Amino acid sequence: MMNTKSKVAIYCRLSEEDRNKQHETDDSNSIQNQKSMLIQYVLEQGWEVYNIYSDDDYTGSDRRRPEFNKLLNDAEHRKFDIILCKTQSRFTRELELVEKYIHGLFPIWGIRFISIVDNADTANKGNKKSRQINGLVNEWYLEDMSENIRSVLTDRRKNGFHIGAFALYGYKKDPEQKGHLIIDEEAAAVVREVFTLFSQGYGKTAIARMLNDRGIPNPTEYKRLHGLRYKQPTRKNSTLWKYFAISDMLTNEIYIGNMVQGKYGSVSYKTKQNKPRPKEEWYRVEGTHEPIIDRELWDRVQSMVAEKAKPFTVGTIGLFARKARCMNCGYTMRSNKQTDGRHYLQCSNRHVAKDACIGSFISVKKLEQAVISELNKLSQEYLDKDELEQNVEFHSNVKEKKTALETQLATYQKKIEEDAKVIRELYLDKVKGILSGNDFLNLSKDFTNDRERLEKLVIETQKQLDVIERKIQTGDNRRQLIEQYTNLEHLDRETVETLIDYILVGKRIPGTRNVPIEIHWNF
Repeated sequence: MMNTKSKVAIYCRLSEEDRNKQHETDDSNSIQNQKSMLIQYVLEQGWEVYNIYSDDDYTGSDRRRPEFNKLLNDAEHRKFDIILCKTQSRFTRELELVEKYIHGLFPIWGIRFISIVDNADTANKGNKKSRQINGLVNEWYLEDMSENIRSVLTDRRKNGFHIGAFALYGYKKDPEQKGHLIIDEEAAAVVREVFTLFSQGYGKTAIARMLNDRGIPNPTEYKRLHGLRYKQPTRKNSTLWKYFAISDMLTNEIYIGNMVQGKYGSVSYKTKQNKPRPKEEWYRVEGTHEPIIDRELWDRVQSMVAEKAKPFTVGTIGLFARKARCMNCGYTMRSNKQTDGRHYLQCSNRHVAKDACIGSFISVKKLEQAVISELNKLSQEYLDKDELEQNVEFHSNVKEKKTALETQLATYQKKIEEDAKVIRELYLDKVKGILSGNDFLNLSKDFTNDRERLEKLVIETQKQLDVIERKIQTGDNRRQLIEQYTNLEHLDRETVETLIDYILVGKRIPGTRNVPIEIHWNF
């Protein structure tokens, strides 16, 4: 006889606030209790456990939970019939995800969602409102918790306490006093050497190469080797010192005993994304910890940094600033002046270590000529063959952005309709006497605010679409656009900004004078 038992995916999550670990490698008691309760429930119902998905030390608003995303992927591929949780909030605390998955995609995928404690069950159509209210309460909880945490952290920043996850290179967290930094002498010696070398006239790249040649690990690698918390690297050659690591170190006031925090702020409590904050909004408190660099050396270095930062004379230098990138490692190429008086672009990784990069290198004049030559070639093709106008690929990013915006717009409009429907249902419950007037106002308030927010987003997104549409129309008239730049003898910065997205530059081909170049146009 065919086995008709329902397959159940059990999902458990330990939130940070109820963390109760016995050992770093063990599941918490809370996770164990959840598993035991849910397995017992499955057995009582005569179902079959397909798999247990467990995320430990993750908040209910974290969409990057590994097991959570594995669960969603398996659900989409119909690998089980039921998702079972202790409470709906263990699955998610976001109302948006409740609507997207529990009320949207799970029914489409044929997945039943059940949470035991709060009696959520998508097979019971009568408790949809309670699931929505659960989602709304959880959303309020997230927002309130975020505001409380933000308030506490802001107060600690204002009082000069260090609240970051990672101590700055040269320091470590004081085990005796939370929020206080103490000097890490081994790393501090390197910091002092960097400041001293720069004050003696050594450049930032030269200092990076000296440290790399001596095998001194960069800040990230140093922390990894010493078992300290560190931010995961995202680029190649992440163990090497780079120009920007030296540059940032030389201007960081923490090295003179001042605590400077709040340079970045979160976009929303729903995301871990951060954005830069204006300098006047940073939290700066003097004398919070022992300095590594004395004031005299600091002042001398700051004077030299300011002197070197003076703008270059207007000319071809800076023509391709932030536009030219190394074809090998992807780093932005830097401009420098050679003894022959000409300006060259070279990979910023070229001199930091022997094998850091192949060392892309090209003169500004040669790159300028290559761009002009390619531009004239494109112009000639348009002028000679009108039919080629239809065969040239329009900048893919523009079309992709249009598609993404259209998808966003549709999502916003759908969510507005859903909010309106919830408000109508709540109103009917009020009319029927199921909800009091105050309950109706409280429950519908967030849906009304959400709808107003989304309506503003629809207007803003439509404006962005209109801009994209005008850009596409300009692109459709690209013959006229390119015709403006026919027969150029020299480029200027405005032309480069208008026409070029970025340029990839390779290393000269041995035995020739040819340098591989890929120009990515804005049209």
